[in-house]
This record gives sequence, structure tokens and C-alpha cells, in this order.
Amino acid sequence: MNKKNFYFVIVTILLLVVTGFSVLSGSVSVTIKELIMDLFYGGNEEVAVIRDLRYPRIIVAMFAGAALSVAGVLFQSVMRNPLADAGVIGISAGASFFSLFGMLFLPGLYISGPLFAFIGGSIACFLVYSMSWKSGLSPLRIILTGIAVSAMFTGLREALLMICSYFNIALGPSNSSTLTMKTWAEVEIIVMYGILGLVLAFLVSPWCNLLALQDKKAKNLGMNVNVSRIMISAIAVLLAAVATSVAGVIVFVGLLVPHIARQLIGTDHKRLIPFSAIAGALLILTADTLGRTLIAPLEIPASTIMAVIGGPFLIFLLRKSDKVYGI
Repeated sequence: MNKKNFYFVIVTILLLVVTGFSVLSGSVSVTIKELIMDLFYGGNEEVAVIRDLRYPRIIVAMFAGAALSVAGVLFQSVMRNPLADAGVIGISAGASFFSLFGMLFLPGLYISGPLFAFIGGSIACFLVYSMSWKSGLSPLRIILTGIAVSAMFTGLREALLMICSYFNIALGPSNSSTLTMKTWAEVEIIVMYGILGLVLAFLVSPWCNLLALQDKKAKNLGMNVNVSRIMISAIAVLLAAVATSVAGVIVFVGLLVPHIARQLIGTDHKRLIPFSAIAGALLILTADTLGRTLIAPLEIPASTIMAVIGGPFLIFLLRKSDKVYGI
């Protein structure tokens, strides 16, 4: 077994181990035997609590991590910027604001959250592209523009929340950036759109490899560079939007995971995308499990843990970027 396959196996085993630990740990404790017996006979109230509350949370955490990680890979490929991340460049903030907008004004529409999140993410992505383009895409301009776009949509969202608070409009737990109180309905949404986005991302992996070349070389190989960029960006926005609409804004996942994945398995997107999906699921599930068990019964949101970890990591990459990325 070569090293790359070995890393795949290790990350997959770790994900299974953390999943098992997450299922069994918490305020309600059961044994593996009780979990298995409930599958056949049912009637165990403690297992029912785990089934209705803990299972959805675990699934949402894994799919959110996978979606955000792969979205980061795609954005970095399109922008040729290893610092691009849906949270950093404002995609998540735009998706979050429009998701809240849809929740308020079209609450009865089943897909209003993901649909409006996709619209918001697309608008944010367009703004970042258009405002940072100047004879090409500069990595530094993308980051600075993304920070400005993120601040704008975050401000709009906070203003909308203040208005809702003034008029005593209840928004529910799905509006927050935590993984508590997730339901099977939310699992259905993130699994359906998440699998679609992940499959599409894997299908465009050859395009991502070609985008690593100069545009002229890619065109000579028969690639329509502009159309490919738009399609890859749309898939990345879809993944980031559905994760944000269900799990809230979680930053730095698409920055941390792809960078580490490239160090372990290389830059071939046929391997990088599935590996990043597994590693991202592992990262967010681990962060959420630690957050709800370290100081139980209190919880630390996974988004907070990722902000604490990702902030210094971004600073490290920015300091390193002068020599490596040519910013």
C-alpha cells in the first residue's frame, strides 16, 4: 500500500472511530449492545433520544465538513489562490444572510433555506470576482475583497436580526451557527444537496487539474476556461450554501483541510476532492464532539473551535505566502 492510499485508510478509520465515540458520548449514555438491540426491538427511550437528537447532529456535522472542505478545494482551484475559503471570501456570509431572508419571507417553502443560501452565495461570489479582477485575479485582492464582502453581508444579517428581535420574531435554532437541535428534515436537506454537490465536484476534478495550468495551455488542450470556472464556482457555491443554510457559518474549514490534504496526497483533484471530503467530515465532527463533551453540560460551538484554530493558521499561511504563493 502506497502512502496516499494509507492516508485515505487512516482518515477513514479515524472518522469511524470518532463517529462511534460521538454516538456513545454525551448526557445520555448507552452501550453498543443497547444500540444494536434497539434496531431490532426498539422501546429504549435513551436510544430514542440519541436517534432523534444525536444522530442528526452527527450526520449534519459530517456533511457540513465535507461540503465546506470540497468547496474550499474548488474555490482555490478556480481562483488559483490557496487562501480562498467560503468563510474567508464572503460566500458563507452571503449565503447566511439570504438564508435568513428566505426563512423570514418564505417560511413555508421547503427549499427556501438552501435556495436563498445559493442565491446569496452566488451574489457574494460574483462580487468577489468582479471587484478583485484587474488584468487577472490577484490572491491578495481576492482576500481583501472577500473580507469586505463578508463584513457587508454580516452587517446586513445582524441588522435583520435586530429588526426581528425588535418585533419579537422567533427564528429558531436553525438560524444559529451551532449544530444543536438538528432534525431529520435538516439531515434530508444537507444529505440530498451535499451528495449532489460532492458528486458534481468529483466529476469536474479533471477541469480543476487543467486550471492549474496557464489559461493558454488549458485552451490549447480544448478547455473552455471561462465556462469551466463558472461551473466549478457554481458547484462550490452550492456546497458552501447548503452547509451554511443547515449548519450556520463555519469558517476556515475550506482553508485548513485542503492545505493539509495537499501535503499528504498531492495536488491531483481526483484524489484531493474525496480525501478532503472525508477529512473535512472528520474535522467538524471532532470539533463538535469535543465542544459538547469537554465542559458538559455547557457546549462550545464547532464554529468557535474552528475560528480559534483557523485564525492562527491563516496568519501562518499569509506569512508563508510571500515565498510560496507569490502574493
